[in-house]
Amino acid sequence: MKGVAGMDQHRRGPQGAGKRRAEPPSVAEIVNSGDPFATLGPHEVGPGRWEIRIIRPDANEVTLLDRDGETVLGTMERRLPEGYFVGSVSATDRPDYRLRIERPDGSEIQHDPYSFGSFLTHDDLMRIGDSTSDAVYTKLGAHFLDLGGIAGFLFTVWAPNARRVSVVGDFNGWDGRRHPMRRRHEGGIWELFIPDITPDQRYKFEIVGLNGDLLALKADPIAFAAEHPPATASILQREQSFDWQDAEWMKERAAQNHRKAPMSIYECHLGSWARVPEEGNRYLTYRELAVRLIPYVKNLGFTHIELLPITEFPFDGSWGYQPISLYAPTSRFGTPEDFAAFVEAAHAAGIGIILDWVPAHFPNDPHGLSYFDGTHLYEHADPRLGFHQDWGTYIYNFERQEVMSFLVANARFWLERYHLDGLRVDAVASMLYLDYSRKAGEWIPNRYGGNENLGAIDFIRKMNEVAYATSPGAITIAEESTAWPGVSHPTYTGGLGFGFKWNMGWMHDTLRYIGKDPVFRRYHHHDLTFGLLYAFSENFILPLSHDEVVHGKGSLIGRMPGDQWQRFANLRAYFGFMWGHPGKKLLFMGGEFAQEREWDHDESLDWHLLDNSFHKGVQNLIKDLNQAYRSIPALHERDCEAKGFEWIVSDDRDNSVIAWLRRGDDGEALAVVVSNFTPVPREGYRIGVPLPGTYREAVNTDAALYGGGNLGNLGGVKAERTPSHGRPCSLALTIPPLATLILVRDNEASGANI
Repeated sequence: MKGVAGMDQHRRGPQGAGKRRAEPPSVAEIVNSGDPFATLGPHEVGPGRWEIRIIRPDANEVTLLDRDGETVLGTMERRLPEGYFVGSVSATDRPDYRLRIERPDGSEIQHDPYSFGSFLTHDDLMRIGDSTSDAVYTKLGAHFLDLGGIAGFLFTVWAPNARRVSVVGDFNGWDGRRHPMRRRHEGGIWELFIPDITPDQRYKFEIVGLNGDLLALKADPIAFAAEHPPATASILQREQSFDWQDAEWMKERAAQNHRKAPMSIYECHLGSWARVPEEGNRYLTYRELAVRLIPYVKNLGFTHIELLPITEFPFDGSWGYQPISLYAPTSRFGTPEDFAAFVEAAHAAGIGIILDWVPAHFPNDPHGLSYFDGTHLYEHADPRLGFHQDWGTYIYNFERQEVMSFLVANARFWLERYHLDGLRVDAVASMLYLDYSRKAGEWIPNRYGGNENLGAIDFIRKMNEVAYATSPGAITIAEESTAWPGVSHPTYTGGLGFGFKWNMGWMHDTLRYIGKDPVFRRYHHHDLTFGLLYAFSENFILPLSHDEVVHGKGSLIGRMPGDQWQRFANLRAYFGFMWGHPGKKLLFMGGEFAQEREWDHDESLDWHLLDNSFHKGVQNLIKDLNQAYRSIPALHERDCEAKGFEWIVSDDRDNSVIAWLRRGDDGEALAVVVSNFTPVPREGYRIGVPLPGTYREAVNTDAALYGGGNLGNLGGVKAERTPSHGRPCSLALTIPPLATLILVRDNEASGANI
């Protein structure tokens, strides 16, 4: 860290010099002074005469030793029964000493924390408030230091309105009198270097608030590791020393145009993907997931894994969406090093890792950020601005520069320190609108009288600008459920700056359609076609997320009408429609093998279902859809461009048939997608195509391999010189019942599976 290059620099820090007081201050006065260094540590009280003062309530006796801890310089006098000790030494220069502490349970030799000067420079303090800087996590928190052989941790925390902040932990009996911090008035930062403590110990901050109230112990907002919930302490960690071996991946990622590349995302909740029932139904660890989850996802052909939030959170039932320690990977699955190993294993397998990131709200747990220094520091004080009624959580005060810096730095932290490939930002709409889920009178307009949260807009734009500037090739994704314009447009054009946006409208419309009995689908045909009216207004991802398989919604297969064969055929047809539709893809775990029951975060997925041919067939289909999507340029190169899409059949509501053409960048790479959403096969169904040649079935969702009836076109069909649908050629197709066909011109086909 800047400014901590050597021990002597900090042994020369300013100490309050002066004559000995007739009456010693009380321990409470010293601890609550805001500058305990004015009393504690070494103080020159006359020419060549030094007085050393400490607070050790746990000590029976304290002896002053020389710097080597061998020669006795004197015994310290207990001046106050609460453990205030004073000793004297003669020295020309500021003395260098150690303390031998005699306690009822033994003795130890330590350095005095109050013999060290300040560590953070003025520049450091200014950079902490700079939202383009990484100073929040390189300067704040607990950082291991070795000062010329004196090892310990430098603690720093932002608490501008606190009257006192102390470090408490395993190393001081959780006694706030032992290690009160020094307030640095620039910006309200408190700091203290505590020597002779080691990693893996627990700690928190003890804070006396603005009104003199002793608050609940607070976890470190910048903690890099935390206890396994329900325990809530932060854990001391050395700076991450993980030896990354993914340089080639990072280089290739930086050169990739993600709008043009295939992106098929497997959304995963690590705590319920699979468990170990024979060991008390425990979680898999990060390293176990690396050898089980990653090969599974790679085999199915997904390009990315999106993790439900893994920043430390106290309540399992929140699924991670109510985090406390935003800088710590959850300890449920292992250590920070274990998580880094998981990410690197993914990169070695060619899989990107996206993290669900939650700046939209935070819980009101007393050990968290709420009312942090006895004031509403991170949240708005007015509940009309600072409290989510629906979720019972607080809302960040995005207009406060230090809060913006805290959050922007956190986004940067995950992308840089853990090499993550993207952030999916949860509940963006709740940040953008001041009246989100509020009735009249329950919200406060902005300075222009509108409902836009101007601070949140500035924060979102800054976060995206910093993420893309500092992590080449990483992406950001918005879960934004309204029609806010330009969500995935650059900030310099007035957009919010995200790389992609979830297409929530497409998801709701098409799920509503596919859940209806086929006999009624003709009356809801617009649910299939409406999404194409705006499909290229943003860089869209088509999500079938965890939100669609919880809270009584059941499973995807559970929404399908008809008997068993029809339900599975419906789901297969829908997946084929989705993978052929413009837009990147996202599927929540379990959907790939048609889990029957609703997702339960406390239970493993129902892997035994793969013994059933229907469920195994759906899994086979997802694998082949991903293969087709990745290998056929027309299916991904222009996912986000209107030039890559042409309707062929959009109005055949009576037969519930829909068909379109996809083009690649060269305009000649063609794919044809045809869906039949009735249980009636369509023989000789003619659709127009622009070019002659043989069109091969890259995917037929009715194939026997997937559990279908194996009706189709014997692997392909040759275009006839019969004009249709305004095109010079046409295909006479057999469209199976409740099925989707994806066809490519023979010279463009690759990875065909039929």
